[in-house]
Amino acid sequence: MKKIWDTQNNEPLYAVNETALHHRILSKKRKGFHITNISEWLSVLVYGGTACFIFGVNFYKQSGNVWMYVLAAWMLGSALYTLVSRIRRIRGERQFDRTMNGDLAHAISVAAYQVRLSFLMRWNILPMGLLTVLSVLDNGKSVWVAVGVLVFFVISYYAGGWEHNIYKNRKHELEVLQNKLESC
Repeated sequence: MKKIWDTQNNEPLYAVNETALHHRILSKKRKGFHITNISEWLSVLVYGGTACFIFGVNFYKQSGNVWMYVLAAWMLGSALYTLVSRIRRIRGERQFDRTMNGDLAHAISVAAYQVRLSFLMRWNILPMGLLTVLSVLDNGKSVWVAVGVLVFFVISYYAGGWEHNIYKNRKHELEVLQNKLESC
């Protein structure tokens, strides 16, 4: 920002370097877009691959463990949901102008999508953990194995909350910037 002295009122006025601000907005937008792409593809590949693996192993072993089949279906559904959400997000990107305000609105939209995706993926840990624990118990494993699996999913749930808060804070920063620009 460049400081200009107003000689009439003897008050400092500020002018915004719009080019630098626009570059900063574009940088935040690219960062959010990059993280969102990685999150989406990682979710699709991990959930889809794991679902196929679980289904294949259970089918090959001719296992009667229904919980593993339900877990595979749940994970495949999660992968498909993420893929459909990605397609919708990409289609919706055409509605934003390529101006500073349009890029800021686009960055906020991507950040809001990332917050929603991380929220859903965090809560997705609960049914997957429950189904995994039920399948471990159904296989006749020790209760301690089930407790160990449960502890792993609890830690994953809390780590997901930490990640979710990072995305919420990034979105909030962009919204604060948008409010400041609208008030000027």
